[in-house]
Amino acid sequence: ISSVSVMAALLTEDRSSVSPLDCYIIHEVYDGELTHEQFEYELESALEHQYRYIVIEPARLGDETARWISVGNCLHRTAILTGTMCLLSPFTLPTDYSCWLGLPTGMVSIVCATLYKVSWEPDPCCKYQVEYNACELSRLPLSTLRTSAPVVLVRRDDTSRKRLHNVIAMTALAYCLRKLFELYTD
Repeated sequence: ISSVSVMAALLTEDRSSVSPLDCYIIHEVYDGELTHEQFEYELESALEHQYRYIVIEPARLGDETARWISVGNCLHRTAILTGTMCLLSPFTLPTDYSCWLGLPTGMVSIVCATLYKVSWEPDPCCKYQVEYNACELSRLPLSTLRTSAPVVLVRRDDTSRKRLHNVIAMTALAYCLRKLFELYTD
């Protein structure tokens, strides 16, 4: 988030747009030795409570959370793109060469989807995305913030997104198994 977009959001804030019950702010208040652990506990509580918006003031925690979400997004996109390449390879390449692109990309899709399923899906943070839209940020009650560049998380329904990458990865798995069977039986 750029400080310009956060400042624009602060200047055009509309308090009636987002209920305080939909937004949780993790304030950057240092009052002891275990403050980072306290911030992490606050974030976990907010994630489990399923607030629509979570604003993270502490820079370190915000950066870690944004990176975690971006790695999960990267795994998701990689599973979709490589699975799609795997499934399109028989239609776009000659028969002799399609398995040389289809098998590796299919395996990458399967690995990424499995890694996402095991590591990210159980985490309540996977239901959130980092919000960069200044118009959306302007609806949040950001007047009490002590930082100009907080990380803002927004809860999004990711059911169709997960379903899509699972279907593509499972279809790529079926394709890979069929191609491997054909290679070993010929």
